[in-house]
Amino acid sequence: MHIDAKIVKALREKTGAGMMDCKKALQEAEGNEEKAVDILREKGLSAAAKRADRAANQGIIDSYIHLGGKIGVLVEVNCETDFVARNDEFREFVRNICLQVAATNPTYLTKDQVPENILDKERQIIKAQALNDGKPEKVIDKIVEGRIEKFYSENCLMNQTFVKDEDLTVGELLTHLMAKIGENIIIRRFSRFEIGENVENESSCCCG
Repeated sequence: MHIDAKIVKALREKTGAGMMDCKKALQEAEGNEEKAVDILREKGLSAAAKRADRAANQGIIDSYIHLGGKIGVLVEVNCETDFVARNDEFREFVRNICLQVAATNPTYLTKDQVPENILDKERQIIKAQALNDGKPEKVIDKIVEGRIEKFYSENCLMNQTFVKDEDLTVGELLTHLMAKIGENIIIRRFSRFEIGENVENESSCCCG
């Protein structure tokens, strides 16, 4: 299968893996970039994946107050060195995460943090709706899993579409920054406050 050099280059920039490794992963994934990223990670070829095991004890806490003071956000993002913590691109990333949380109000950081009982309830509701809509039994499971993925993309920060670029998820944005800067970077936790609601989302995760 022919793989365009631009796609190979984009995958290399995203993961930090070698050009030939990226090309092979894309061929194996039949051109699907997300699958190619997973293949590189599974083979330990993704630079971001290798960095994920390194300690990230530096970083910054940033805040954002929406116009009018109705919504406030606190975010902690960690990196390996104080040098990177002072880097303008790193700080811009943290600010963008603050804006993301303010705009989309995620409940969890990653899909792994969604409690199983919440997922079970969602599956039951989706299945009941599909049956009520007259969907055939044989496609119900596929419908359920498809809508669960949508649930993740709406409620989990790392799975959300980045508000400034619809072609990227927040997780992909983070992986790209790790590959570019060369350090492990972790969105450690976030809190969002809105006037009139008692809402606090606090999560932690090591991504790579």
